Amino acid sequence: MALATVVEELVGGDLPVRVVGYDGSAAGPEDAPATVRIKSPDALRRILTAPGELGFSRAYVAGDVDLDGDIFAVVQLSDLVPKVRLALPAMTALLRDLGGVRQLRPLPPPPEEVVLRGRRHSPARDRAAISHHYDVSNDFYRMVLGPSLTYSCAVFDTPDQSLEEAQANKHELICRKLGLTEDDRLLDVGCGWGSMLLHAARHHGVRGVGVTLSTRQAELARKRVAEAGLSDLVEIRVQDYRHIDDEPFDAISSVGMFEHVGQARLAEYFGKLCSLLRPGGRLLNHGITRPAGQRAQLARRGFVNRYVFPDGELVEVGEVVSRMGRAGLEVRHSESLREHYALTLRHWVDNLERHWDAAVAESSDGRARVWRLYMAGSANSFEGAHTQIHQVLAVRPTRDGASHVPLRPHFE
Repeated sequence: MALATVVEELVGGDLPVRVVGYDGSAAGPEDAPATVRIKSPDALRRILTAPGELGFSRAYVAGDVDLDGDIFAVVQLSDLVPKVRLALPAMTALLRDLGGVRQLRPLPPPPEEVVLRGRRHSPARDRAAISHHYDVSNDFYRMVLGPSLTYSCAVFDTPDQSLEEAQANKHELICRKLGLTEDDRLLDVGCGWGSMLLHAARHHGVRGVGVTLSTRQAELARKRVAEAGLSDLVEIRVQDYRHIDDEPFDAISSVGMFEHVGQARLAEYFGKLCSLLRPGGRLLNHGITRPAGQRAQLARRGFVNRYVFPDGELVEVGEVVSRMGRAGLEVRHSESLREHYALTLRHWVDNLERHWDAAVAESSDGRARVWRLYMAGSANSFEGAHTQIHQVLAVRPTRDGASHVPLRPHFE
């Protein structure tokens, strides 16, 4: 049985993309927006020994499968996965092509795959998880993220607004929500390359402290702060949020870091941040969330956990609000930015594809493939409402109950 015919049967006979097999067979429309090229029998071995997204991801990252054309057309095939059933004749044909069941042995995964050791969400294991994701190459991230070097959801005034403008919008929105004024002391948890602090210091005169577990991020963030002439206002540290002890802060921003905390650590996380705030101080938590009813953590055998965010966990926004309240914080405002993240990710995918050769040279072909698949798949997930993102603003109450929040705050 021709390989492409098997794939066509697997998906249901109405392929939205072109599939070309290593045996020369093809299926799907010739003018399809994308082509999936199955380049070797190793691709089948990976897919059959790790059914689902992990096997396909291994095949793509290893180069046994190529995805040409519109990557978004390919990742939308994931919506068909629950319907996929491989009939016995097709399975028999594939096994025969591979030399029989005895030859169906798992191949070593690509070097970009990671399985962390040690106690989950301990400081040491969290450092390893962050290093895996962020200590790739600052130049690689600059190509993907653009000049703002901001690795979180932008906020678009219009769909055709530039990514740089939208990232500046996001930083300013956070500053307004936190009510930042000159000489306020701001803590940015998971500060990345320092973009949020640079904006807050430059436009609002705050004194800021940023913490990250990535040494490469910290090195470049310090350089950017110095080049901006803001070293007297902004300090960058390689430090775990659990180890910060120089409170109080007037405001705390946590942008794109929450996904690394872990559900079992939420009480510790919000309790610690609350303790770092002065009474009346504000916290803005900006993080990816899941729809109610989904499991809290990302699948441990899934592509994202093995290749992108080891130990990443998503919780639903209702739990975020409840946990904040239990920690002694009063939630004052919540905002969903789901569509904005889909737009942001599409910009990042476009940046990566335009700089593909340089990105590969700066990291590896496998690493660039990981980011292309992850970002396109994430955009599809946000567009389909399978994943959400929320900014939640809270305040540490004063003894007299004054919140220091305007009666009708205007953030837009």
